[in-house]
Amino acid sequence: MAVQRTSFEKLQRDRAKKAKAAAKREKRLDKTEVPDEESTEIDLGEEGETLTAAELLVQIERIHKQFDDGDLTFEDFEELKTDLLARLPID
Repeated sequence: MAVQRTSFEKLQRDRAKKAKAAAKREKRLDKTEVPDEESTEIDLGEEGETLTAAELLVQIERIHKQFDDGDLTFEDFEELKTDLLARLPID
């Protein structure tokens, strides 16, 4: 009995998967080679300086975005987040 050949649609799906994976890989490599200098800055202020609640929330949002983008490790993210949340005034 003859073996059924791969359909054209399956070949197209496989090619599309490979192209998508290559595009993802390129995007990931581009991020690691040229980090955005502006987005990697996190201004936590001085230890004695008090930031407003809005400024702290903006900083927390920034570190979340950096963590999602892969610019921060989980340990650094948790450390920064804990520090910022501890400084957040609770009324």
